[in-house]
Amino acid sequence: MTPASPRAATWIVEFIALAAIWGASFLFMRIGTVAFGPVATAGLRVGVAAVFLLPILLLRGHAASLRQHWKLVFLVGLTNSAIPFVCFTYALQSITVGLSSLINATVPLFGAAVAWIWLKDRPTGSRIVGLAIGFIGVGMLAWDKASFRPDASGLSSGWGVLACLFACVCYGLSASFTKRYMAGLPSLVSATGSQLGAALALLPLTLWFWPDHAVAPQAWLAVLALGVVCTGLAYILFFRLIERAGPAKALSVTFAIPVFAIVYGVVLLGEAVTPWMLGCGLVIVLGTTLSTGMWRLPRGPGKPQGY
Repeated sequence: MTPASPRAATWIVEFIALAAIWGASFLFMRIGTVAFGPVATAGLRVGVAAVFLLPILLLRGHAASLRQHWKLVFLVGLTNSAIPFVCFTYALQSITVGLSSLINATVPLFGAAVAWIWLKDRPTGSRIVGLAIGFIGVGMLAWDKASFRPDASGLSSGWGVLACLFACVCYGLSASFTKRYMAGLPSLVSATGSQLGAALALLPLTLWFWPDHAVAPQAWLAVLALGVVCTGLAYILFFRLIERAGPAKALSVTFAIPVFAIVYGVVLLGEAVTPWMLGCGLVIVLGTTLSTGMWRLPRGPGKPQGY
């Protein structure tokens, strides 16, 4: 076995770090939501991220590009940050950190489906099988965990699961929109502009739903970590990973995120993880890897190359 090159070793470390950071985002969202509520937590997240990223963008001389493309990147901020973040913080009031992260692993699955419908990027062979398997896994997970009976707080896990799925659809739409209308735009412009757009969109709602009680320092630290580390730094790390390892390996970080999120939830929040959840998660990951072309079924004799 040949040792990994320094470049390969670097991206592997960054890959693991990014999965750990984004896994922690579900934990921090849960802590923030308990103290601030779902809307204010999402608003603080994108606001802190925008404040963190904007000076970096200015120092790198991308201000003109942001001014030129602000309408596009602000719109992406709605579908890629504002709406999904509110959906996840709302969901975390009624479902666990581990379950929400497993549903989040379907993002590439919805991305492939949206690209098929919108961009006519029709999958073939293994990718169609993967879409079917992935959505079966989602259905299995939702069927077991989604109940629309309100609990003592008036919330139900069913609406939480649907909110997470809607967030994943938004991510899929954003990916196709970015591919179609924002190709060639510097990644830092997309990241910073989207967070600015999301922050402006959520500002009125954040003020309206601001808690009327004092918030503990731990909750403030959680939302600061959510904005700076899990959004600002994570974006930078993600784009570095794309440059060093390629987009396919970078996107596969989605599959590692639930591992860290589930561990955080079990160890720090005392959440329970069932064998059914893990089994459905494996089905979803299998379907997603097939649907995105990261793995293909073996071709039989005489099968065309696209199978």
